[in-house]
Amino acid sequence: MGGFELDPRLAGDTLLVADGPLSQLRLMDDARFPWLVLVPRVPGAVEWLDLSGDQQRLLLAELNLAGRLLRGLGPVHKLNIGALGNVVRQLHVHVVARQEGDAAWPGPVWGAGAREPYVAERRVALLSSLRQGLGDFPGD
Repeated sequence: MGGFELDPRLAGDTLLVADGPLSQLRLMDDARFPWLVLVPRVPGAVEWLDLSGDQQRLLLAELNLAGRLLRGLGPVHKLNIGALGNVVRQLHVHVVARQEGDAAWPGPVWGAGAREPYVAERRVALLSSLRQGLGDFPGD
């Protein structure tokens, strides 16, 4: 999709998993939480309402897949899904697998301590595992 540029903060905090039909699927580089971020490659999109109906349906399908991927990583007590955009205006949707007793439980993950980047070996293994689970996430 021409004209798409990833916000520098998202680029710095996340790792590319794959490009889907609408969105980039990215892993938040924070080992405390299994956390995916979908960034629709729609130039200028800030709100869900900035997407066409077809784009909204496609994003919903991508969100469902992201949730299934996270559930496949291990026990999940609650999936948190949110599109806040107060710090980074570019439309992006967080899908966070929460476990009772995690570093922020039961509060939100945003602002809960300092991000703990994955160690190299774990990062490579996790990205590989996520990419293997992407049978329903074809590239465009």
